[in-house]
Amino acid sequence: MADQLPETSLQIRTLVTPEGKLELSLESAPVKVPGPDQVLVRVEGTPINPSDLGLLVGGADMSTAVQGGTKDSPTISADVPAGGLRAMKARLGQSLGVGNEGAGTVIAAGDSPAAQALLGKMVTCLGGNMYQEYRTLHVSQCMALPDGTTAEQGASCYVNPLTALSFVETMKAKGHSALVHTAAASNLGQMLNKICLKDGVPILNVVRKKEQEDILRGIGAKHIVNSSSDTFMEDLISGLVETGATMGFDAIGGGPLAGQLLIAMEAAANRKMKEYSRYGSGTETQVYIYGRLDMSPSIVPAGVGFAWNLSGYLLTPFLEKAAPEVRERMHKRVIDELNTTFASHYTKTVSLAEALDLETLHAYNAKATGEKYLIAPNA
Repeated sequence: MADQLPETSLQIRTLVTPEGKLELSLESAPVKVPGPDQVLVRVEGTPINPSDLGLLVGGADMSTAVQGGTKDSPTISADVPAGGLRAMKARLGQSLGVGNEGAGTVIAAGDSPAAQALLGKMVTCLGGNMYQEYRTLHVSQCMALPDGTTAEQGASCYVNPLTALSFVETMKAKGHSALVHTAAASNLGQMLNKICLKDGVPILNVVRKKEQEDILRGIGAKHIVNSSSDTFMEDLISGLVETGATMGFDAIGGGPLAGQLLIAMEAAANRKMKEYSRYGSGTETQVYIYGRLDMSPSIVPAGVGFAWNLSGYLLTPFLEKAAPEVRERMHKRVIDELNTTFASHYTKTVSLAEALDLETLHAYNAKATGEKYLIAPNA
């Protein structure tokens, strides 16, 4: 089997030097022969998610970025400010692979029955270091896709679909009955709406542009508010009264929005109170920050009551704590609804080299709502 395998795999690497420089490059690494319970995947599609950008560019000041290298072997370098350097101390001097998930064809497999069952199959993978031509993975990191599924269709089966499903699972586990979600016209936001519509869960969507409202209405969303509107806070409170949402998931992170959600939740709860209390409603409200589209500090002013909570949220800890039957149910639903609820749409598909074109990097690093890039390593 080893004689038939590619010898090297071209991959994107990210390095932060102790001197405060971010260095992005393309490098070739030896292909690892699969062990008994491993498979070798020819990676044919891998998405650029915000979580991937956190590793790729980290805390670098991308306004200082400079293009280098050649067209076929590009490099990008940028300055890392002191604050970013402190935050990334643990990775200084380490060249790291990037890319959480992807899809491709299994071209070699170990001799275990589980590995052999995947040989020749199109699989979706969650294994890190996916921004490369070939990736050796344990069978537990792969799921076989239905016959006829393309890499583009299967590339984003983990991060966004499972995150959206985990929001609803978390809501139910914490005793809430409805959700509010920001940056709601994103790929993830559209998936979450489809889940909530299908499952009968009220959801209030927060967007910032008229065209984003139109996207959500086009898939049947019922409750939408625009943060750029002069009447945003009143619209938000009214929407929360109507839906009953007391839990929110915020993709923005920085700035006033998370605090505005908490204030509006408290105001909505106050409108339902029969008797005044100087301490507030007592209704437990929760906002999770799961993204950092805005890197500035999160602002939580007065007016949030006394039973509010603001915390971070990541998919991996949720999956680690979830019961096996919950994880199995979530995975099955993603595969069953791959081309409906969990269909992803991409703005542009690029090669590994094109992903390190500075103009292209600035475009996908903008993390614009509704825009998503796919890397095709074997294009």
